[in-house]
Amino acid sequence: MFACNKLSSSRSFILLFVSILSVSFSSIMIKFSDTPTSVAGMYRLFISVFIMLAFVPWRSFRTLNLNKKDWSIVILAGVLLGLHFLFWMESLVYTSVASSMVILSLQPLFVMIGSYVWFKERARLLTVICLIVALLGSIAIAWGDIGISRAALIGDGLSLLGTLFVSAYLLAGQQVSRKIHANAYSVIVFLIGGTVMLAYNLANQVSLTGYDSSDWTYFLMLAVIPTIFGQYIFNLLLNSIGATTISVGIIGKPILAIFLAYLLLGETISFFQFLGGLLTLLGMGLYFWSKSLKVRGIKVGSH
Repeated sequence: MFACNKLSSSRSFILLFVSILSVSFSSIMIKFSDTPTSVAGMYRLFISVFIMLAFVPWRSFRTLNLNKKDWSIVILAGVLLGLHFLFWMESLVYTSVASSMVILSLQPLFVMIGSYVWFKERARLLTVICLIVALLGSIAIAWGDIGISRAALIGDGLSLLGTLFVSAYLLAGQQVSRKIHANAYSVIVFLIGGTVMLAYNLANQVSLTGYDSSDWTYFLMLAVIPTIFGQYIFNLLLNSIGATTISVGIIGKPILAIFLAYLLLGETISFFQFLGGLLTLLGMGLYFWSKSLKVRGIKVGSH
């Protein structure tokens, strides 16, 4: 695991790309499996905790200096993460990857609003324009695939709830990111999130055993690729680049998911997906360009 919580700008954006690429695999992996999504999400988080404990020294937990308010935020973050996985993973049972992705792309909008309410972070006009362009790209990607059936609407609703929960999760993490190392924080919130899903499974009498070796391989891959190389890195970056920048980067997830579906599932790329991909890349490119100007101290049109 990484040794420090504060990273250089260039390293932060490299890690952001790695994490977005990693979480892009999750939707395809979930579509491949027929195991209950609540069980997959639970084992995904618990296995991640066991793996990370091998690299996180126990003294990092014994030396935590958090007050009651900080602990309440950490616990809330874990609950929000568990609810996010519970609703978003289940949405893929009812709706398509593209439909779920376009709703998940609303995340930076929710985070931007939350950042203004809780952290008084004002969005610059160029940032808003970049976000709109990127969101239009995501809408174009899913345009030909958004369903209007009852099942699809249920899936879209679940995805929307999952997006709200993960947006709040990122904001909660940013609130305590300067007080707790990302390694210890990730272990704690993953454990709490897994416990939330365990409680759901027990309450609904979902079987926790009887899965074959291919299912356990699937659980392990979910833990390593989109969780440790995805969600953990997001937690690591909260103190360096903030929740808003991370959420804007996640808009690129539909593009990578479509590309991976093309490579792994043999799906074709439609005109709308190609056009949407270009718009999304344009919006993201403008956003990160404006961030680089801000780092160099150049003021770009304020809002």
